This record gives sequence, C-alpha cells and structure tokens, in this order.
Amino acid sequence: MVVRELGRMAYREAWALQKRLVDDRVAGRVSDTMLLVEHPPTVTLGRGSKDGDLLFDPEALAARDVECVSIERGGRATFHGPGQLVGYPIVALREVGLSPVSFLRRLEDGLVDALAELGVAASRVPGLTGVWVARDKIAAMGIAVSRGVTYHGFALNVKDALDGFASIVPCGIPVSEHGVTSIERVFGRRVEVDDVSPIVARHVCESLTKVPA
Repeated sequence: MVVRELGRMAYREAWALQKRLVDDRVAGRVSDTMLLVEHPPTVTLGRGSKDGDLLFDPEALAARDVECVSIERGGRATFHGPGQLVGYPIVALREVGLSPVSFLRRLEDGLVDALAELGVAASRVPGLTGVWVARDKIAAMGIAVSRGVTYHGFALNVKDALDGFASIVPCGIPVSEHGVTSIERVFGRRVEVDDVSPIVARHVCESLTKVPA
C-alpha cells in the first residue's frame, strides 16, 4: 500500500482527491493508497446523520471558521481539526478479501496496535464503531465504497484540541454516555502528529493487508 502524507489540506480538496483516486484504483492506474492529512476545522455529516447532531447551525459554525460538509460516508457527525491525524485508505476490497464491515474491524485493529506501540491502552467497544480508551473515543471512523473501492476512513485525536466536538453530538453518542479523548490527554504531555503518523501508517497498512488466519 502506498502512503501519501498530505500535511494540512482543506477538507473538500482531500475529498475530491479521494474520488479521483477511487476512479484510478477502479481503472487499475494506481495501487491501494492511504492518504494521511490534517484538516482545518470542519464538521462532517455522514449518511446516518439526524436532526440534533449539530448543536450549532451551519451559519453559526461558519462564524467560528468551521466548515460544515454533508458527505456520503457511513456514520453520523464528527469533527476534524488541526492536531487530528486523518487517514483515507483507498482499497480494492475484493483484492484484500474483505467486506466493508471486516474492513472497518481491520482499521480498528490497526489503530489499536498503533496506540499500543505508543503506550496507549485502547480497544473496541462491542456494538460501536471506532477505537476507545475506557469510555472515551480516541478514533472515529466511517467509510464509503464505490465500485468495490473504499474511501473516507478514520480520524485519530492526537493533540488535546477537542473543543470542536462541543458543536456536535459525536457520532450520535451523547457525551454523558461516551466522551472524546486524545493521545495528549491520555499522556498529559505534548505529542506531535508527525511522530504518530508513521506508526499509525505502518500498523494500519499491516492490518489491512494481512492474510486471514
């Protein structure tokens, strides 16, 4: 799998790039590819989003320099912003022998393994998608599949810059039930996205390409 580090990129620009890569992957012009990126403050609303997921209307968000975008991935509302590592795997599912659901489980496994190497004890929560530290979500995920190729992906909170989540009901789960956390919040010290990125890339790529037992 090819890994491309994009640095800071506007959400819509990265979204358009994903769609072009899906076309190229379907046509066989590229191999499986994972994009790693940080976004400026953006709220995205997936296919499952409902009234009430946004706690501020889009105009109020825009006044705070937060873009709001409705997209075709699964799941509900989430927040992207600086200090969060976002990964977009563009993967031909048939070639790796995965269904969309098993692909999500492999993403979760890769992130859990990466966090373990970093010293964070993370896990799945039965019945919920994502990666968790105790009751708090540290990584959200949601994908779309076009012509057998995945796009969208995961968002791992690295920096303790979580104020943007206060504008939404994250993934439709009230914070009274499950909150959000970050690597920095777990450690109580500064952590850089650039230090986390290669570890996450390695473990996610290994998880997505491993041969089933």
